[in-house]
Amino acid sequence: MKVLIVGYKGSEHALAWKLHQSAKVSKIYIAPGNAGTATLGENLPFRRIVDIVDWLKINSVDLVLTCSASCLAEGLANEVEKLKIPFFGPTKAAAQIEWSKSFAKNFMREEAIPTAPFEIFSDIGRANEYVKNQSFPIVIKADGLAFGLGTVIAKDFAEAESALDKFMARKIFGDAGKIIIIEKFLEGREISIHAFCDGDNCELFPASRDYKRLLDGDKGPNTGGMGSIAPVPWVTSDMMDEIKEKIVMPTLNGLRKIGRPFTGILFPGVMITSRGPVVLELNARFGNPETQSYMRILKTDLADVLLACVNKDLKNFSIEWSNKFTCCVMVAAENYPRKYKKGIKINGLATFGDNSDVVIFQAGTKINGNDTVVDKMGRAFGVSAFGNDLNSAIIKTYKALEKIKFDGMQFRTDIGKEALILSR
Repeated sequence: MKVLIVGYKGSEHALAWKLHQSAKVSKIYIAPGNAGTATLGENLPFRRIVDIVDWLKINSVDLVLTCSASCLAEGLANEVEKLKIPFFGPTKAAAQIEWSKSFAKNFMREEAIPTAPFEIFSDIGRANEYVKNQSFPIVIKADGLAFGLGTVIAKDFAEAESALDKFMARKIFGDAGKIIIIEKFLEGREISIHAFCDGDNCELFPASRDYKRLLDGDKGPNTGGMGSIAPVPWVTSDMMDEIKEKIVMPTLNGLRKIGRPFTGILFPGVMITSRGPVVLELNARFGNPETQSYMRILKTDLADVLLACVNKDLKNFSIEWSNKFTCCVMVAAENYPRKYKKGIKINGLATFGDNSDVVIFQAGTKINGNDTVVDKMGRAFGVSAFGNDLNSAIIKTYKALEKIKFDGMQFRTDIGKEALILSR
């Protein structure tokens, strides 16, 4: 079978890497891809949905998938399905759980899915007045897609006022900040949940953990993700059963009830609180950088899993995961997530080509002349390794990082280490 993956990040590289191992997959196209995906298939010079659809009209593929929330929001699934090509992922209507946080919050309230208490505002004056009467910290979120950067945890009124000004008055995220959600700050332990879904049934991945803040100790600004681990050693099977019962299945059932059946990856960010699991946000695609960890421990042929979902046969399908642990550390350019220098040469990526324990998943990279790989997108690549336990996976990852160099590179030095403490 021929597969088209739409996107360019590390998650798309990880999916291409896993699909490349399948005996069923004869050709992989990636639009637009990166320097890493170019080693696994054919990169296509397309970013716009209209160009991708035009290409599909004259080129035969058997499956299309994406990790891009913006592509789902623009209706890529709908356009591909018009061509009678199977698409792994939700329609625009079903994906609204991610591209509109206000829709998602109201949906969860209607379906009694546990989430933080919240209010929604489209007027900055009313939002400021509401904030004045709240206890801090509080969480302020842009309604639309802001690529991991549209959430602020405000410790006091000054920080809340500043966030509202940036989102609603200065419009740093454009129309994504026209509507904002203000919600209660939750105490607990955060995890990422992924589930393969076929509209009616689901199969949960092991729990993972991503690290959104730029700096060690979960400090600094939010980013698109600075690392991940899977599985999370302190998460029990009882916790996962409760998450499936109270969050994942009610979401699938609720979307089907309102005429928006969900096929693809349902990805709730969950806080494990003293009262049980609570949804922080709902996402409608593979997480980044969680996918880079997950693809290292998925044993079942990924092509088979994707087809079981699109063919609505997940109920009769078994998915197997490795009993190993994996860690992925993202490496970013100097000054990321603010304005950063592009075109910096990266040295050492080829060191691990034949090492089964360490795999480099490229993200914001491209090939310049003489096959030189350079950084072009801020988060350049992820270094992933697996081991028999989480500690060994972490150690292998950071040892591998010592062999890669580019000017100004930055990364967190504590990915996974808090999970080791919590699991003792």
